[in-house]
Amino acid sequence: MNKISVVIPVYNEAKTIGEAIKRVEAVNINKEIIAVDDGSTDGSLDILERLASEGRIKLIRHDKNSGKGAAIKTGLKAAEGDIIIIQDADLETDPQDYYELIKPIISGETKAVFGYRIAKKPASIYWWGGKTVSFITRLLYGGNVKDVNNGYKIMTRDLWKSLDLKSNRFQICEEITAKLLKRKEKIIQVPTRYFPRTKKEGKKLGFKDGFISLWTLLKYRLIK
Repeated sequence: MNKISVVIPVYNEAKTIGEAIKRVEAVNINKEIIAVDDGSTDGSLDILERLASEGRIKLIRHDKNSGKGAAIKTGLKAAEGDIIIIQDADLETDPQDYYELIKPIISGETKAVFGYRIAKKPASIYWWGGKTVSFITRLLYGGNVKDVNNGYKIMTRDLWKSLDLKSNRFQICEEITAKLLKRKEKIIQVPTRYFPRTKKEGKKLGFKDGFISLWTLLKYRLIK
């Protein structure tokens, strides 16, 4: 049976991380949960340490905030599963979607699956920013990736580790996508439920991140 590693980068998500992990635990698959605390200062680490002491998660700690990409890379190094899922620490996505997300990999149809978000309420500026980034990705790389900044990227461990990821912040999504498309890897896309939150509710992305995302796409298009 395939073992699934769920990697959760965490930075100041004390309001949601406990429930997020509870929802991952509720998914009936053979899995390990790896939480990487990226220098949280709001009590997230206390929650994660308690869960780790109960044997519910594997916890890795960054002494200082290094970025979502850095946390993901740390989690990938520790992952032992055949398939690795990146799970956000907020409640914007639903782990019950794992069943459909991992099917194409387990069946051997592909090594890479992206979710694409279906919003349940009116989308925010971040949603439209993501749509713009995805449109630019299609212009630069071809293909038909619908949602570059989706919450779910699922791949075999071997494929993850072959990407040699460099990005330390949110632009890791663009780096992953660019490298897969340049290598002509088959990406199957699966619709996932999406419950967007606002900046006031803890959303960390801003306009600056959008410009960095576009620069990252251009950079990897030009690199041979």
